[in-house]
Amino acid sequence: MNRDSALLAVCFCAGLLGALANSIAAWLAGSWGITALAGVALAPELSKAWLYPRLVWGGIWGLAYFISVKRPRTRRHWVRKGLWVSLLPSLTQLLYIFPKHTAFGLLGLGLGNLTPLFVILFNLVWGFFTGFFTRLLWGRG
Repeated sequence: MNRDSALLAVCFCAGLLGALANSIAAWLAGSWGITALAGVALAPELSKAWLYPRLVWGGIWGLAYFISVKRPRTRRHWVRKGLWVSLLPSLTQLLYIFPKHTAFGLLGLGLGNLTPLFVILFNLVWGFFTGFFTRLLWGRG
C-alpha cells in the first residue's frame, strides 16, 4: 500500500472517530438539556440506527479532510485543518440537508433559532477529533 492510500485510510478512520465524538457530544447536549435550554429541539436518542449513518458520513467527510493533508508539505496543523474542514459538513447540513430533506427549513430554524450554532459546534467537535486522530494514527511519517 502506498503512502497516499495509507493516509486516505487513516483519514477515513479518523473521520469515523471524529463522528463518534460528535455524536456523543450531540447526545450528551440533548440528554443534559443544554439544547432544550437554548430553545433547540435537538435531543437525539443514542441508538444504532441513529449512530451508524453518522459514523459512515464522518468517515466520508474524513476523505474531504484527506485533501487538506494529502501533500507532505501540507502535513502541519492537523487539528486546525480539521476545524476548517468541519465547516463543509456544517454548511451541507444547514444549507442542503435541512431545507431539502427535512421540514425544518433553511438553517434548520424549525428546530430553534440557535440550531445553526449547535450544528457548527458539534461539527467543530468532529473537526477537532478528526485532526487529532489523524495526527495520532499517522505519526511523524
